[in-house]
Amino acid sequence: MSQIDAHYLIRRISLRQLQIFEAVARLESFTRAAEALHLSQPTVSMQLKKLAETLGLALFEHVGKRVYLTAAGEDLLATCRQVFDAFGQLEMSIAEMKGLKKGRLRLAAVTTLEYFTPRVLGAFCERHPGIDVELEVTNRERLLERLMANRDDLYFFGAPPGGLDVEARPFLHNPLVVLAARNHPLAQARRIPLARLIEEPFIMREQGSGTRKAAETFFAEHGLRPEVRLELGSNEAIRQAVAGGLGVAVLSRHILSLDRETGPVIVLDVEGFPLEKQWYLVYPRGKRLSVVAQAFHDYLLTRGPELADASPPPRAPGTKGHQSTSRSASSAE
Repeated sequence: MSQIDAHYLIRRISLRQLQIFEAVARLESFTRAAEALHLSQPTVSMQLKKLAETLGLALFEHVGKRVYLTAAGEDLLATCRQVFDAFGQLEMSIAEMKGLKKGRLRLAAVTTLEYFTPRVLGAFCERHPGIDVELEVTNRERLLERLMANRDDLYFFGAPPGGLDVEARPFLHNPLVVLAARNHPLAQARRIPLARLIEEPFIMREQGSGTRKAAETFFAEHGLRPEVRLELGSNEAIRQAVAGGLGVAVLSRHILSLDRETGPVIVLDVEGFPLEKQWYLVYPRGKRLSVVAQAFHDYLLTRGPELADASPPPRAPGTKGHQSTSRSASSAE
């Protein structure tokens, strides 16, 4: 076929094929796209083969284990996003017609917030049972990618992303504390000097994590550099490693909300801590929020702090009522 007209494409290309193609292009992997869409990898490959045959051009090229878009693939991806944006606008209009009885809310958050967001979403969905929610929890780098692609309604950051034109509203305090096992040698100490703390092995998130950057920046301001014994990709893994006595860590106090007074983890009383930060609700400036997204936005800004677990995590014995000097940090996620 020398020329393909729009009617031919409408008859031959399905929205499901476009969804599969967009997922592979975004995730740069057939396997990851199949997992994200709950499909088998052969199904993904077959649908993309049919799509390429319909267009008469290759959409991807494989270099080693990586997948890259061809020129035709780049054009199709831009078209996909236009189509999906149009459906998003339709969904928004329908949701506005229905009020808050029906609708969809798409959220994306940094991993530090994985403990807080379910509590807020649970309360919001209990009030609006007809709302469907999609929540993506990922690291800061992936979250920035989603924000720049405008894939979600609202985003949760530990610090407003620099260099992007966004609205950023603080909604919850995010103090960073030093975490240790309850039987740690420093558990009974008061006002632990930073020079003493730095002698301990540290457990940290991977490079690029906002929490790690905040901790390293704070120590660098004091001419110190922590010895990183172990890098882990999740806050829960770090919490468990600390409980196992593998080292100390700087984490958000909110991560410890599930610990009880007799739990295996405590907050050390360290000079300069906690590092006082905020969490932010972010979306592109000028974006028109759906009625559902606007309702959640307003709900979070007014109810977020009281929905967070206000009970403090267990502290080292003898530190009750003591207030450490607060310091600011660059970011925290």
